[in-house]
Amino acid sequence: MALNEYEIKKQICDIGKRIYDRNMVAANDGNISVKLNDNEFLCTPTGVSKGFMTPEFICKVDAEGKVLQANKGFRPSSEIKMHMRVYQKRPDVGSVVHAHPTFATAFAIAGIPLTQPIMPEAVIALGCVPIAPYGTPSTMEIPDAVEPYLEHFDQVLLESHGALTWGQDLQTAYYKMESVEFYAELLYKARQLGGPKEFDEKTVQRLYEIRRQMGLPGRHPADLCQNKGQANCHNCGNCSSSGANGGASEEMISEITRKVLASLGK
Repeated sequence: MALNEYEIKKQICDIGKRIYDRNMVAANDGNISVKLNDNEFLCTPTGVSKGFMTPEFICKVDAEGKVLQANKGFRPSSEIKMHMRVYQKRPDVGSVVHAHPTFATAFAIAGIPLTQPIMPEAVIALGCVPIAPYGTPSTMEIPDAVEPYLEHFDQVLLESHGALTWGQDLQTAYYKMESVEFYAELLYKARQLGGPKEFDEKTVQRLYEIRRQMGLPGRHPADLCQNKGQANCHNCGNCSSSGANGGASEEMISEITRKVLASLGK
Protein backbone atom coordinates (compact mmCIF):
# COMPACT_ATOMS: atom_id res chain seq x y z
CA MET A 1 0.00 0.00 0.00
CA ALA A 2 1.38 3.39 -1.02
CA LEU A 3 2.12 5.77 1.82
CA ASN A 4 0.57 9.22 1.91
CA GLU A 5 2.76 12.32 2.00
CA TYR A 6 2.46 12.76 5.74
CA GLU A 7 3.70 9.21 6.38
CA ILE A 8 6.62 9.76 4.02
CA LYS A 9 7.48 12.99 5.86
CA LYS A 10 7.50 11.02 9.10
CA GLN A 11 9.86 8.49 7.53
CA ILE A 12 12.20 11.26 6.42
CA CYS A 13 12.25 12.58 9.98
CA ASP A 14 12.99 9.10 11.29
CA ILE A 15 15.91 8.64 8.90
CA GLY A 16 17.14 12.12 9.80
CA LYS A 17 17.21 11.11 13.47
CA ARG A 18 19.02 7.89 12.58
CA ILE A 19 21.82 9.61 10.68
CA TYR A 20 22.14 12.18 13.49
CA ASP A 21 22.19 9.56 16.24
CA ARG A 22 24.74 7.46 14.33
CA ASN A 23 27.14 10.42 14.13
CA MET A 24 26.75 10.67 10.36
CA VAL A 25 25.98 14.39 10.58
CA ALA A 26 26.72 17.22 13.00
CA ALA A 27 24.66 20.32 13.74
CA ASN A 28 22.62 21.12 10.60
CA ASP A 29 24.58 18.94 8.15
CA GLY A 30 23.11 16.51 5.64
CA ASN A 31 19.97 16.33 3.56
CA ILE A 32 17.38 13.77 2.47
CA SER A 33 14.87 13.66 -0.38
CA VAL A 34 12.12 11.35 -1.63
CA LYS A 35 10.52 11.25 -5.07
CA LEU A 36 6.71 11.36 -5.06
CA ASN A 37 6.29 11.49 -8.83
CA ASP A 38 8.14 12.92 -11.83
CA ASN A 39 7.56 16.52 -10.72
CA GLU A 40 7.08 16.36 -6.94
CA PHE A 41 9.77 15.67 -4.37
CA LEU A 42 9.91 15.96 -0.58
CA CYS A 43 13.14 17.19 0.97
CA THR A 44 14.65 18.31 4.24
CA PRO A 45 15.01 22.06 4.87
CA THR A 46 18.20 24.04 5.21
CA GLY A 47 19.50 25.23 8.55
CA VAL A 48 17.93 22.59 10.82
CA SER A 49 19.34 19.60 12.64
CA LYS A 50 18.30 16.37 10.96
CA GLY A 51 17.99 14.79 14.39
CA PHE A 52 15.17 17.04 15.57
CA MET A 53 12.82 17.35 12.61
CA THR A 54 9.05 16.88 12.62
CA PRO A 55 6.85 16.45 9.52
CA GLU A 56 5.99 20.15 9.23
CA PHE A 57 9.69 20.85 8.59
CA ILE A 58 9.66 18.96 5.28
CA CYS A 59 9.44 20.93 2.03
CA LYS A 60 8.08 19.99 -1.38
CA VAL A 61 9.86 20.97 -4.61
CA ASP A 62 9.45 20.37 -8.33
CA ALA A 63 11.91 18.66 -10.70
CA GLU A 64 13.93 21.88 -10.95
CA GLY A 65 14.18 22.24 -7.18
CA LYS A 66 11.72 25.13 -7.02
CA VAL A 67 9.48 25.31 -3.96
CA LEU A 68 5.98 23.92 -4.32
CA GLN A 69 5.17 23.93 -0.62
CA ALA A 70 7.05 24.93 2.52
CA ASN A 71 5.82 26.07 5.89
CA LYS A 72 6.85 29.50 7.15
CA GLY A 73 10.47 29.60 8.25
CA PHE A 74 11.53 26.61 6.17
CA ARG A 75 13.11 26.42 2.74
CA PRO A 76 14.69 23.51 0.84
CA SER A 77 18.30 22.54 1.35
CA SER A 78 20.74 24.43 -0.84
CA GLU A 79 22.06 21.01 -1.89
CA ILE A 80 18.76 20.06 -3.57
CA LYS A 81 20.48 20.58 -6.96
CA MET A 82 22.60 17.51 -6.24
CA HIS A 83 19.52 15.42 -5.51
CA MET A 84 17.70 16.63 -8.61
CA ARG A 85 20.60 15.62 -10.83
CA VAL A 86 20.41 12.07 -9.46
CA TYR A 87 16.67 11.86 -10.16
CA GLN A 88 17.14 13.35 -13.63
CA LYS A 89 19.76 10.82 -14.69
CA ARG A 90 18.39 7.81 -12.80
CA PRO A 91 14.63 7.37 -13.28
CA ASP A 92 14.77 4.20 -11.17
CA VAL A 93 15.82 6.17 -8.06
CA GLY A 94 13.19 7.06 -5.46
CA SER A 95 15.32 8.60 -2.71
CA VAL A 96 18.68 10.31 -2.13
CA VAL A 97 20.61 10.69 1.14
CA HIS A 98 23.59 12.97 1.77
CA ALA A 99 25.57 12.82 5.01
CA HIS A 100 29.04 13.22 6.49
CA PRO A 101 29.73 9.83 8.13
CA THR A 102 33.07 10.14 9.87
CA PHE A 103 35.06 7.22 8.44
CA ALA A 104 33.73 7.53 4.89
CA THR A 105 34.28 11.29 4.97
CA ALA A 106 37.82 10.77 6.24
CA PHE A 107 38.53 8.68 3.13
CA ALA A 108 36.90 11.39 1.00
CA ILE A 109 39.10 14.05 2.61
CA ALA A 110 42.19 11.89 2.09
CA GLY A 111 41.21 11.33 -1.55
CA ILE A 112 41.05 7.55 -1.16
CA PRO A 113 38.12 5.72 -2.83
CA LEU A 114 36.64 2.61 -1.21
CA THR A 115 37.60 0.00 -3.78
CA GLN A 116 39.37 -2.76 -1.88
CA PRO A 117 37.35 -6.02 -1.80
CA ILE A 118 37.62 -7.01 1.85
CA MET A 119 34.26 -8.44 2.93
CA PRO A 120 31.48 -10.28 1.06
CA GLU A 121 28.66 -7.95 2.08
CA ALA A 122 30.44 -4.85 0.79
CA VAL A 123 31.35 -6.49 -2.51
CA ILE A 124 27.78 -7.70 -3.08
CA ALA A 125 25.88 -4.65 -1.84
CA LEU A 126 28.18 -1.81 -2.92
CA GLY A 127 30.94 -2.86 -5.25
CA CYS A 128 33.22 0.13 -5.78
CA VAL A 129 32.67 3.44 -4.00
CA PRO A 130 34.47 6.04 -6.14
CA ILE A 131 35.18 9.67 -5.27
CA ALA A 132 33.49 12.46 -7.20
CA PRO A 133 35.82 15.48 -7.66
CA TYR A 134 35.44 18.42 -5.29
CA GLY A 135 32.68 20.92 -5.93
CA THR A 136 31.63 24.03 -4.05
CA PRO A 137 28.57 23.26 -1.86
CA SER A 138 25.22 24.69 -3.03
CA THR A 139 26.54 25.30 -6.57
CA MET A 140 26.13 23.29 -9.78
CA GLU A 141 29.71 22.10 -9.35
CA ILE A 142 28.68 19.16 -7.18
CA PRO A 143 25.87 17.88 -9.45
CA ASP A 144 28.26 18.17 -12.40
CA ALA A 145 30.97 16.28 -10.49
CA VAL A 146 28.58 13.50 -9.44
CA GLU A 147 26.87 13.03 -12.81
CA PRO A 148 29.54 10.83 -14.49
CA TYR A 149 29.13 8.26 -11.71
CA LEU A 150 25.34 8.04 -11.72
CA GLU A 151 25.04 5.58 -14.58
CA HIS A 152 27.27 2.97 -13.00
CA PHE A 153 27.08 3.33 -9.21
CA ASP A 154 24.58 3.77 -6.38
CA GLN A 155 26.92 5.66 -4.06
CA VAL A 156 29.89 8.01 -4.21
CA LEU A 157 32.19 9.79 -1.83
CA LEU A 158 32.29 13.56 -2.34
CA GLU A 159 35.87 14.78 -2.28
CA SER A 160 36.61 16.70 0.96
CA HIS A 161 32.88 16.74 1.73
CA GLY A 162 31.01 13.55 2.61
CA ALA A 163 29.01 10.79 0.96
CA LEU A 164 25.97 10.54 -1.31
CA THR A 165 23.79 7.45 -1.70
CA TRP A 166 20.61 6.72 -3.63
CA GLY A 167 18.16 3.86 -4.09
CA GLN A 168 14.70 2.85 -5.19
CA ASP A 169 13.23 4.00 -1.89
CA LEU A 170 14.20 5.87 1.27
CA GLN A 171 15.13 2.82 3.29
CA THR A 172 17.41 1.51 0.54
CA ALA A 173 19.16 4.86 0.11
CA TYR A 174 19.71 5.10 3.88
CA TYR A 175 20.99 1.52 4.15
CA LYS A 176 23.49 2.31 1.39
CA MET A 177 24.82 5.12 3.59
CA GLU A 178 25.12 2.76 6.55
CA SER A 179 26.92 0.20 4.40
CA VAL A 180 29.36 2.77 3.00
CA GLU A 181 30.26 3.95 6.50
CA PHE A 182 30.62 0.40 7.87
CA TYR A 183 32.85 -0.55 4.93
CA ALA A 184 34.98 2.57 5.46
CA GLU A 185 35.35 1.93 9.19
CA LEU A 186 36.43 -1.68 8.67
CA LEU A 187 38.89 -0.70 5.95
CA TYR A 188 40.34 2.05 8.15
CA LYS A 189 40.79 -0.30 11.13
CA ALA A 190 42.23 -3.08 8.97
CA ARG A 191 44.84 -0.65 7.68
CA GLN A 192 45.86 0.10 11.26
CA LEU A 193 46.48 -3.62 11.72
CA GLY A 194 48.86 -3.79 8.79
CA GLY A 195 46.48 -3.78 5.86
CA PRO A 196 43.47 -5.86 4.84
CA LYS A 197 43.65 -9.22 3.09
CA GLU A 198 41.87 -8.58 -0.18
CA PHE A 199 39.79 -11.08 -2.12
CA ASP A 200 41.33 -12.28 -5.37
CA GLU A 201 39.55 -11.77 -8.67
CA LYS A 202 38.01 -15.25 -8.66
CA THR A 203 36.41 -14.62 -5.28
CA VAL A 204 35.13 -11.20 -6.36
CA GLN A 205 33.58 -12.72 -9.48
CA ARG A 206 31.85 -15.43 -7.41
CA LEU A 207 30.39 -12.72 -5.17
CA TYR A 208 29.29 -10.73 -8.24
CA GLU A 209 27.51 -13.83 -9.54
CA ILE A 210 25.70 -14.18 -6.21
CA ARG A 211 24.53 -10.59 -6.58
CA ARG A 212 23.24 -11.26 -10.09
CA GLN A 213 21.42 -14.38 -8.88
CA MET A 214 19.81 -12.36 -6.08
CA GLY A 215 18.48 -9.88 -8.64
CA LEU A 216 19.31 -6.88 -6.48
CA PRO A 217 18.11 -3.54 -7.89
CA GLY A 218 20.36 -0.61 -8.70
CA ARG A 219 23.71 -0.32 -10.45
CA HIS A 220 26.84 -2.25 -9.57
CA PRO A 221 30.17 -3.30 -11.12
CA ALA A 222 28.80 -6.83 -11.30
CA ASP A 223 26.45 -5.62 -14.02
CA LEU A 224 29.21 -3.85 -15.95
CA CYS A 225 32.33 -5.97 -16.00
CA GLN A 226 31.35 -9.55 -16.76
CA ASN A 227 33.79 -9.62 -19.68
CA LYS A 228 36.36 -7.17 -18.43
CA GLY A 229 39.40 -9.42 -18.93
CA GLN A 230 42.26 -9.49 -16.46
CA ALA A 231 41.61 -6.29 -14.50
CA ASN A 232 40.10 -6.74 -11.07
CA CYS A 233 37.46 -4.01 -11.24
CA HIS A 234 36.59 -4.00 -7.58
CA ASN A 235 40.21 -3.88 -6.52
CA CYS A 236 41.35 -1.05 -8.80
CA GLY A 237 38.12 0.90 -9.37
CA ASN A 238 38.53 0.54 -13.14
CA CYS A 239 35.37 -0.50 -14.99
CA SER A 240 36.02 -1.46 -18.62
CA SER A 241 33.56 -0.68 -21.40
CA SER A 242 33.12 -4.31 -22.38
CA GLY A 243 30.41 -5.14 -19.84
CA ALA A 244 26.93 -6.13 -20.89
CA ASN A 245 25.46 -2.76 -19.95
CA GLY A 246 28.33 -0.55 -21.09
CA GLY A 247 31.04 0.98 -18.91
CA ALA A 248 32.44 4.13 -17.47
CA SER A 249 33.76 6.89 -19.71
CA GLU A 250 37.48 6.99 -20.46
CA GLU A 251 37.76 10.22 -18.48
CA MET A 252 36.11 8.65 -15.45
CA ILE A 253 38.28 5.53 -15.71
CA SER A 254 41.42 7.66 -15.89
CA GLU A 255 40.44 9.79 -12.91
CA ILE A 256 39.46 6.84 -10.69
CA THR A 257 42.58 4.89 -11.63
CA ARG A 258 44.81 7.92 -10.95
CA LYS A 259 43.35 8.39 -7.48
CA VAL A 260 43.55 4.72 -6.55
CA LEU A 261 47.18 4.46 -7.69
CA ALA A 262 47.98 7.64 -5.75
CA SER A 263 46.35 6.20 -2.63
CA LEU A 264 48.53 3.10 -2.99
CA GLY A 265 51.65 5.25 -3.31
CA LYS A 266 52.37 4.17 -6.90
